[in-house]
Amino acid sequence: MYKIVNKKVLNPFVVMMDIEAPLVARKAKAGQFIILRVDSDGERIPLTVAGYNREESTVKIIFQIVGASTKKLSFKNEGEYISDFVGPLGKPTKIDGLKKVCIVGGGVGCAIALPVAQALSENGCRVHSIIGFRSKDLVILEDEFSACSDKLTVMTDDGTYGTKGVVTAPLKDAIESGEEYDEVIAIGPLVMMKFVVATTRPYNVKTTVSMNPIMIDGTGMCGGCRLTVGGETKFACVDGPDFDGFLVDFDEAMQRANMYGDFERHAYEEACNLFKGVESNG
Repeated sequence: MYKIVNKKVLNPFVVMMDIEAPLVARKAKAGQFIILRVDSDGERIPLTVAGYNREESTVKIIFQIVGASTKKLSFKNEGEYISDFVGPLGKPTKIDGLKKVCIVGGGVGCAIALPVAQALSENGCRVHSIIGFRSKDLVILEDEFSACSDKLTVMTDDGTYGTKGVVTAPLKDAIESGEEYDEVIAIGPLVMMKFVVATTRPYNVKTTVSMNPIMIDGTGMCGGCRLTVGGETKFACVDGPDFDGFLVDFDEAMQRANMYGDFERHAYEEACNLFKGVESNG
């Protein structure tokens, strides 16, 4: 059992938790992920490591409430426990040798991008961060990004905060104004990463994307997280989650991601009804 030592609601749909997991905290690195189960009957949920504290033996996770299991996890409070917490899994993000990087994060993907930005900054790299959200009330981790970025740009789709527009606009402006990035690292919705790649490709700026498809076992055996990268089949859990954005077949990845949409919505509604019943009887 793994204790929830801290919980914070970042916005109506996103929750941050620190989990006491000494073995995972000892070895975790930016870009890796864990797989957890809320209880012994629960499904396996892959979540990227959003931070870690080796001294306190805790691992930070940030998750969006999108399905039944994340809904159930969101009802857990400080001092309570979750059943399983396995990791770290996947390959860490490569940061050595990078002198100047642009981090592009979208929505809850910013939770994955933040530890990468922090690791780069700690390694002496100059970090320009562009983070985007639909509106002001969904903005998360701005202060944390500001602390580890030499330059930070916040975008919102509706203009209620920061600059109105999409994340690719300031990225393109930066490249055209002469910013020379060793690498652009994009983490967020598939469609966002696809358009980041479309923005950097004409300038031949190396672009890495973090792929987080459906995962079950986290060891490459189930095949659920398969992707086509450079015409070859890759598995995000063992070959990634980071890949060369120029080689990823985003259209195929988006098609696969949409396959389970109806099932997730149905399971989410059942979970909501279950907790409503518990609350009304409590």
